[in-house]
Amino acid sequence: MKTYLVGGAVRDKLLGRPVTEQDWVVVGATPEQLQVQGFTPVGKDFPVFLHPQTKEEYALARTERKTGHGYAGFSFYCGTEVTLEEDLIRRDLTINAMAEDEHGNIIDPYKGQADLQQKILRHVSPAFAEDPVRILRIARFAARYHHYGFRVAGETIALMQTMVSNDEVDHLVAERIWKETERALAEPNPEIFIQVLRDCHALEKIFPEINALFGVPQTALHHPEVDTGIHTLMSLQQAVKLTINTCIRFATLVHDLGKGTTPKEEWPRHIAHEERSLPLVKQLCERIAAPRDYKELALMVAQWHTHCHRAMELKPSTVLKVLQSNDAFRRPERFHQFLVCCEADARGRTGFEDRDYPQADFFRRALSAAQQIDLAPLRAQGLTGQAFGDAIARLRLDKVTQLKQEFYAQE
Repeated sequence: MKTYLVGGAVRDKLLGRPVTEQDWVVVGATPEQLQVQGFTPVGKDFPVFLHPQTKEEYALARTERKTGHGYAGFSFYCGTEVTLEEDLIRRDLTINAMAEDEHGNIIDPYKGQADLQQKILRHVSPAFAEDPVRILRIARFAARYHHYGFRVAGETIALMQTMVSNDEVDHLVAERIWKETERALAEPNPEIFIQVLRDCHALEKIFPEINALFGVPQTALHHPEVDTGIHTLMSLQQAVKLTINTCIRFATLVHDLGKGTTPKEEWPRHIAHEERSLPLVKQLCERIAAPRDYKELALMVAQWHTHCHRAMELKPSTVLKVLQSNDAFRRPERFHQFLVCCEADARGRTGFEDRDYPQADFFRRALSAAQQIDLAPLRAQGLTGQAFGDAIARLRLDKVTQLKQEFYAQE
């Protein structure tokens, strides 16, 4: 019985990255032997055990055989004769198919170290094509390691394209798509996740609403980058600079979906794209099982981001409408998230990346001013119900009007 450190921990140690968790493979052992030593079984599909002290995962070396479609379409064999090399070859990338023994020696049968040095994400074997989740994983790894200079190998992109053309991605379940997408949004370059999916033709299958944005022109005066898909990825880059919040990053990614349905005869203008975005955001979120808070913020940004960009031009009553329609008084934190999305959108344009975005500050000041009203006189008047609500609205409007007047005076 031998134990090896495997996978991401070995990869990240060699890259000089911090190792956050360690996974282990046990060769030549039976489940009964591990349980006698105090390991706790946790695996349902194959034998995985928790170490009695560290609680780290120890899996018996195993082989896999394709039995059906999708992530769950596999059978496993975990006999004591299964070798470490047989266990490693079932993994996705060569850089994830290395192991380290108890003396610190690296076992690297599939040249993972060479690919680390050359900064290449390459599949280990043709068996990669048996699991469609790996398309999402490779795109996510590309997003994680892009700033190190990593790229996906040409032959791996070609294999992923074959998987798409064979309809393997049609067997991806919503929960797996969302899990990988959310993790990708947390990476340093989530726009690369989208780009790799597009390169292998999976974007049109998994995120057709986003794929439809590429090749759609916008007015060059306001969008020097012209292409709506490029603008979307640039906005996502800006969101990364502004926040680590994946909910904000997701809302930024899907804020312009309606532009993908603009009739060609109306290009490069996109009148009413905000309203056209709403059903598209809803169907995308439902299809990939996005959580409710992600969906709600995404819908807010899709519908109201243009109002935010025009903050200085809006009448006080319209400013108040934006605040009320987005429940800013009861949920100010979510409204502040909305403003970050709008700023990322405004900066996600060629030549505008470092521009100030005073509109967000104006709306923050408007919300703060409208929150600072004295309710005591209204209660003293005995107002209740609709009358009480109308009186609050009038006071808030007065505050916003005063703020606008101060702004114009400064101008």
